[in-house]
Amino acid sequence: METNNQTQVTEGTNVVPDSKQSSPNVTPQAADTPLAGLTPEQVVEGLRALRAQMPNVDPLTDRERALARVLSRAGGSAPAVQASINAIGAADEMVTAVGTPADQAQTMVEETNRWTVVEAELKRFLSGVSDANLIRKQRTGILAAKAYGIAKQIARDNPELRTHVKEIKRLRTVGRRKKAATPAVPTSSTTAPESPSQNPSAEPKQ
Repeated sequence: METNNQTQVTEGTNVVPDSKQSSPNVTPQAADTPLAGLTPEQVVEGLRALRAQMPNVDPLTDRERALARVLSRAGGSAPAVQASINAIGAADEMVTAVGTPADQAQTMVEETNRWTVVEAELKRFLSGVSDANLIRKQRTGILAAKAYGIAKQIARDNPELRTHVKEIKRLRTVGRRKKAATPAVPTSSTTAPESPSQNPSAEPKQ
């Protein structure tokens, strides 16, 4: 009897796997391994694929955008818009006159609110990408300035570096000239009125 009991216990322990033993398909270090980041090309490809599945993503012209902003404020505040939709559903003649049922108008409002969340998330995403790239430009700028300064010192005794230093200096000068030649924002052609200090006949009020 003892032999049979021991056999049953042994068989039972063989059926239930030890919790300390891991499956061959499980990698304990997988949770600690950071995921590989996407390359810029993969991000662009993913965004383009996502855009192809989204409706109404063609950009407006400046005139169309300005007109849309004006008309979007025609209904007043959000509570006023909701009250107007409620008025549509209050009478059948309102639906006929407006041309849009109340439930359809309500769907338009809800859809706008849902896409507002998408818009906010995309703005955060763009801001993060822009800031990250600005940090990259900062690092490369500091690195390039450091390399240029060191190269000027070493070039005194190393003729091979003098050509590089000369080229860097030329390119830096060209870059500064391009920034200086950038046209300023055009001002209005309307002549501004003269200030009281410029007009001898004008006297400041006491």
